[in-house]
Amino acid sequence: MVTLDDIRAARERIAGRIYHSPTPANEFLTDLTGAPVLLKLENLQRTGSFKERGAANRILVLTPEERARGLITASAGNHAQAVAYHATSQGIRSRIVMPEGTPLIKVSNTRAYGAEVVLHGASFDEAFAEARRQCDAEGWTFLHGFDDPWVVAGAGTAGLEIVEDVPGVEAVVVPVGGGGLISGIACAVKELKPGVRVVGVQTERVPSMIEARRQGEPVTVPAARTIADGIGVRRVGALNLAMCARYVDEIVTVDEEEIASAILMLLEREKTVAEGAGAAGVAAVMHGKVELGGARTVISVGGGNIDVTMLARIIERGLHKDGRMVRLRVQVSDHPGELHRLTGIVTHYRANIVQVDHERAYYGVALGHTSIDLTLETRGRDHIAELRAGLAAAGYNEIEVV
Repeated sequence: MVTLDDIRAARERIAGRIYHSPTPANEFLTDLTGAPVLLKLENLQRTGSFKERGAANRILVLTPEERARGLITASAGNHAQAVAYHATSQGIRSRIVMPEGTPLIKVSNTRAYGAEVVLHGASFDEAFAEARRQCDAEGWTFLHGFDDPWVVAGAGTAGLEIVEDVPGVEAVVVPVGGGGLISGIACAVKELKPGVRVVGVQTERVPSMIEARRQGEPVTVPAARTIADGIGVRRVGALNLAMCARYVDEIVTVDEEEIASAILMLLEREKTVAEGAGAAGVAAVMHGKVELGGARTVISVGGGNIDVTMLARIIERGLHKDGRMVRLRVQVSDHPGELHRLTGIVTHYRANIVQVDHERAYYGVALGHTSIDLTLETRGRDHIAELRAGLAAAGYNEIEVV
């Protein structure tokens, strides 16, 4: 088990190499929940995530023989970048095995930080198995991303900062993948302030820590694709499970839509970019998965390495979910002037047309008619209802939201 003294020693060891990330208040979540909510912005680390803390601490205690062999690890992206950056800074060669579906930004950044990147497998588990095989075959030094006491102690330094920066903290919400971050933070916080409530958050598609706690041992859960790829770990570490059993009060899950809306909220209101895994804790509080009861709460935003194409899709889906973008399918007569008339009504209700699509052969369109899909920017659900009522009043009776 990792101790508070281990975490304090880690902080001294990595001092000057890791950014002491800020913990600003979030007015949106505070107003929404009625509790003071603050965000621990680990996405502002040099490589974009909390993983730097554990990687730096582990690398700094390597023996000369371990350094000479070089480092190999498996990662969905954030641990990869952290290892690459800190290994290169210490003059140590590194090889990272990453799943083939890893976001491009994480792959390119890892290479830019000086590591050799090998893409292998459809999941973290397959990449992990390949990294272990290469380690045994070629004699590398393996650096685990979460099931390692030095890595957990490094992650725990974020917990020390939370207690110091938010003296009245009463609850901490932390995303959970393999369990490294929450193990360290929970240990630091609970040892210093036993009354603080610690809540973990997993994606409901890969609830590996929840299942491990239920069965009393690490188990492998089924693979699933998730926008929170950084916490999509199918099997938690044995050390991490033991520490969570001791220090973590509860673990909840969030779905894909909830994570996406949290990413959008952070972008719009906090002006900060979070990846799916980093936004999981925010999603849990934002969507009522964690009842705060007025407690002063700190949420860890663990990382911000999100692919821009994924971010664009999340923004679009978030706008649809909030009613600020809608696609309406309207059946009209296939005569000159009908599109002009239809768009005139849309203009009257001050909706902005983003895209128009005609279809005469599909969607059950009768001869002499056409189906028009209008993608519109709107002010919200009330505005959409007003627009649909206006179209119906103008004689457009076949309207559906698609």
